[in-house]
Amino acid sequence: MSAQTDTLPPALPADPLEDNDADRLRIVPVRRTGQWTAAAAVLVLLALALNSVIRNDAFQWDVVGEYFTTTAVLRGLGLTLWLTALVMALGFALGTLLAVLRLSANRVLQAVGWGYVWLFRSTPILVQLLFWFNIGALYPEILGVRTVNLLGPVTVAVIGLTLHEAAYAAEVVRGGILSVERGQLEAAQSLGLGPWRRLHRIVLPQAMRSIVPPAGNMLIGTLKGTSIVSIIAVQDLLYSVQLVYHRTYQVIPLLLVATLWYVVVTSLLSVGQHYVERYYARGTGDAR
Repeated sequence: MSAQTDTLPPALPADPLEDNDADRLRIVPVRRTGQWTAAAAVLVLLALALNSVIRNDAFQWDVVGEYFTTTAVLRGLGLTLWLTALVMALGFALGTLLAVLRLSANRVLQAVGWGYVWLFRSTPILVQLLFWFNIGALYPEILGVRTVNLLGPVTVAVIGLTLHEAAYAAEVVRGGILSVERGQLEAAQSLGLGPWRRLHRIVLPQAMRSIVPPAGNMLIGTLKGTSIVSIIAVQDLLYSVQLVYHRTYQVIPLLLVATLWYVVVTSLLSVGQHYVERYYARGTGDAR
């Protein structure tokens, strides 16, 4: 062993030049000239567009400010918000029931749920509203009451929008339920929980993490979609400004009033959606 040790070559000393070269190394950031140029060009275009909107007298911003908080506009905004909240609540209640039907082991219930979703997703919402608005042609009386007196424009709007939204809500809820791991259901069954308690206590709380983002998008879409009820003379926000500009002929500024209110409300809803998503993402590492 000592003989082998004696035959080993001596260790080479470290090269002092290598250490000096490592000390002189510095990190050079990657130059992104193209990105900065594109960003500058976009900012310039946005500034020019904003300047043209602000300084264009045809927008009549003084008229926008005059009508922005008038009683008629605020009343229309209130009806729009009320209609949105009611339609979303009823739509998701019916949609949850439809999702349960589609996930049922009963073939008949599956077919009923699938058929509803297929029918109401296949027809435009405008056609559905016009159909319900003219339901009196098919059923002049319901339970001895004339249909014209029973179904006013607001009632027709609630029915038509709710049935339409329920079809989409059913798919949102179904997707959320399917996102829950199968082991959770098996654990709930082993504890002796019934189907309703499993759905209410185990499945839906976990499914909300997948349901909330598309539900938030549906809420914003429903808010904007309520403007279509103006076609059946429901005095929502859009119809309210239409009544004004039909009298004053100031079309552009009154449309801007409606546009700005929609932007304000949808922005507030987006902020609320962010915090609701973060609430249901607690403990998953995705809360931010």
